[in-house]
Amino acid sequence: MLLLDVRKEDGWLLSTFNLTFPVGWDRICKAVSMVFDYYEDAEILIDGKKAEILSKDDILGFEEAGSMTVRGMSIIIKAPITITFYNQLQVVNVAVASMTDEFKEADYQEFNMSLGQYMDSLELAMYR
Repeated sequence: MLLLDVRKEDGWLLSTFNLTFPVGWDRICKAVSMVFDYYEDAEILIDGKKAEILSKDDILGFEEAGSMTVRGMSIIIKAPITITFYNQLQVVNVAVASMTDEFKEADYQEFNMSLGQYMDSLELAMYR
């Protein structure tokens, strides 16, 4: 995944990543299902509306929509994060709270080093 942009706004680092290829709904569901276990108090939004989840397997059965967002406290990066995938597009929007030293400034190179591998892992999960 390629980091296109990062900027600081209201205590958050807002970024845009570009997937290697546009992805469909099934691949988005796979990525969100994989990352779900690595969040505390995770929420899933479908087209901006909170989805009810009894188990993470429910994610794989969501009806197709325009976007899926996963948000919560990431136990991997130790900060609140919101990731929004868009059906049939290559763009992924990510917001990370500026609450750790690692995510204080919107420095392209440092942010990419901190979050790039995490986002690459999400993209790889789409193809498992």
